[in-house]
Amino acid sequence: MIAHHIHDALAQVRRLQGLILDRQLFRGYSGKARLLCGLLSIIGAGVIAGHAEAGPTAVLVGWGAVLLAGLLLNYCSLLYWFLFDREVRRNPAMLKPALDAVPALAVGAVLTVALIRLGAYDLLYGTWMALYGLAQVAYKKSLPQGIYSVGIGYIVCGVFCLLNPAVSFLNPWPMGAVFFVGECAGGAILMLKNQADVHAVGT
Repeated sequence: MIAHHIHDALAQVRRLQGLILDRQLFRGYSGKARLLCGLLSIIGAGVIAGHAEAGPTAVLVGWGAVLLAGLLLNYCSLLYWFLFDREVRRNPAMLKPALDAVPALAVGAVLTVALIRLGAYDLLYGTWMALYGLAQVAYKKSLPQGIYSVGIGYIVCGVFCLLNPAVSFLNPWPMGAVFFVGECAGGAILMLKNQADVHAVGT
């Protein structure tokens, strides 16, 4: 009898812990925006492939345009969520989790400049993948668990590209494919979590 009560108490504690962790999740990122970024990555790779023969500068400009479009998609959706979602309490502190990725992305920017100055263009894809993966891993406590797994996937692909001498900066397909799969997976995870939240509220 006592063991039964202990079991029930532990189950209640686990449910309470789950509720607390769920309320700590950051809901400002849009799954749809990430899906669009995934599509943008593979479309961008196709466009860049048609101009890659012009050299590394043309490829850099192409990926720069993809990056800019991705940033606009994600951060405009974040701003829309913060300003217009009825369930958000317009507290700037709520945006703090959005800063979790800044260190990894900042290091990525610095390494990009350093590698370009050295002419080591073939190391850029691996560097971008690995550091973007680290940015996703940084969200371990503020985004659904699946995002952490996506981050690990990016890191593994980044390490492979860094150690594989066959990876060429003039071939945009590895970059486009990895970000297509990664962003679509991340977007699907966020959308499924949002649907689960809606269902939970409805019941």
